[in-house]
Amino acid sequence: MHHMTLAEIARGLADKKFSSEELTKALLARIAQLDPQLNSFISLTEELALSQAKAADARRANGESGALLGAPIAHKDLFCTKGIRTSCGSKMLDNFKAPYDATVVAKLAAAGAVTLGKTNMDEFAMGSANESSYYGAVKNPWNLEHVPGGSSGGSAAAVAARLLPAATATDTGGSIRQPAAFTNLTGLKPTYGRVSRWGMIAYASSLDQGGPLARTAEDCAILLQGMAGFDPNDSTSIDEPVPDYSASLNGSLQGLRIGVPKEYFGAGLDPRIAELVHNSVKALEKLGAVIKEISLPNMQHAIPAYYVIAPAEASSNLSRFDGVRFGYRCENPQNLVDLYKRSRGEGFGAEVQRRIMVGAYALSAGYYDAYYLKAQKIRRLVKNDFMAAFNEVDIILGPTTPNPAWKLGAKNSDPVAEYLEDVYTITANLAGLPGLSMPAGFVDGLPVGVQLLAPYFQEGRLLNVAHQYQLNSDWHTRTPTGF
Repeated sequence: MHHMTLAEIARGLADKKFSSEELTKALLARIAQLDPQLNSFISLTEELALSQAKAADARRANGESGALLGAPIAHKDLFCTKGIRTSCGSKMLDNFKAPYDATVVAKLAAAGAVTLGKTNMDEFAMGSANESSYYGAVKNPWNLEHVPGGSSGGSAAAVAARLLPAATATDTGGSIRQPAAFTNLTGLKPTYGRVSRWGMIAYASSLDQGGPLARTAEDCAILLQGMAGFDPNDSTSIDEPVPDYSASLNGSLQGLRIGVPKEYFGAGLDPRIAELVHNSVKALEKLGAVIKEISLPNMQHAIPAYYVIAPAEASSNLSRFDGVRFGYRCENPQNLVDLYKRSRGEGFGAEVQRRIMVGAYALSAGYYDAYYLKAQKIRRLVKNDFMAAFNEVDIILGPTTPNPAWKLGAKNSDPVAEYLEDVYTITANLAGLPGLSMPAGFVDGLPVGVQLLAPYFQEGRLLNVAHQYQLNSDWHTRTPTGF
C-alpha cells in the first residue's frame, strides 16, 4: 500500500479495497521500521492517527466521500497542532505543546486527513539542507550521505521514501521546491496569501507560504484543495475563490507560451542540470507549448535582497522567544537581562542566531535606509521583471536548483555557499508568485527538478503543465533503492 499515490489511495478507499485504519497501521509500522535511517519525523502521533482513521472509515460508511477522507499525511513541525509538540526543529520549543490547531491543520482534519506525525525541519525553517535541526540532520533517501534539502526536508524525505503519500510544508525562499527537487517529488509554493499562515510559526512573515509536497502534480492538487482558502484569522490571507485544481489537470498545452529566462543559464548552473532543463522544454514543446527566451534582469540582486529582508523579519518574529512566556527557559537566571541572554543563547542554534544578528543589524538606526529599504526597492524591481515577463508568456520555466543535493556537512563552514543554492527559488517569494518543482531526471544518481512559475493565483496552470509532463515522462515514478 505504501507505493500508492494520494489519488490511488482515494480511489482504493472509495472502492473499499482497504480501510483507512488498515492503511494507517501499515504506514505507522513502515515509519517505525525505516525512519531511523532518515530521521524525517520529530514526533509520531499514533493515537491521534488511529482515532482519525477510524472516524474517517465511519464517515465513509455513512455515505461521505472526499479525496482526503481517510488519507494519511504528516505536517511540517511548524504547524501548530493542539496538544501535540510543535517544536519548529528548535530546542527553544522542544517542550511546547500548541493550545490550538493551525488553520491548515484544522482544514485538512475537517476534510478527513489522518495525521501520522510532525516532520523534521531546519530550525525555525532557516536553512537549505535540514542540517540545522535540534533533532539532527535528515538524510536523503536517494543517498543517505546527502542532504534532502530544506527547510522542509523531513516532509520531503518521508514522502520520497514512501513512508506516506504526501505532507504539508512551507516555503520562505524555496523550502518546498528545493527539497522536492532533491528528493524526486513535486512541490508547490502557492501564491502568497492563498494558504492561511495562522498557526504557522513565522520565520519571515512577508515571504512564508504553506503548500503541499507529494509525488505527483495530481496529488499536490488534492492536498492544495484542502489547504487553500480565505481565513479571517490571517490578515495576509486573500479572499479569492478556490478553483477545483483537479479539474484543470487535463487541459491541453497547445499554444501555451513558456518563457525561459536567459539569466538562469549562467556560470553557476551545473551543465548536466541545464541539459535536463532543456530536455523538459523539448518535451513540453512536443505537447504543443511555444517556447520563448525572456529576461529577468534583476535576478542577480535577488539573493542579497532576500538575505536582508528575511533575517530582518526573523529578528522581529523571534523576539517573542525570550524565556518568559513559553518555550525554553535557562536555569537560575540572575536577573531579567540574564534570563533573556541565556534563554536565547542556549535555546537558539547557530544558524538562527546568525540570521537574528544580521536582521537586527539591518534594522538598526543608521543602517535601515542603507540595507533594508534598498532591499525592499530591489524586491519591487524583481516583481516588475516578472510582471513584464508575464505580458509575453504564460509560465516561466527553469532549473529549481543550480546543483544536485550535496553531501551532509559539505557547506556547514560556508553559509553563503548554501544561500546561493536558493538563487532560482527566492525570486518567487520576493514577488509572492506561485512556483512548482517537478522531477526532471538524475545527475550522479541524485534527482533533479525543473521549476515552473506562473502569475498570481494560477496554481491550476502550474499543476496542469506538471501533470501533462508527468503523463509523458516517468521520472516521478522512480523510487529510491531500499525504500
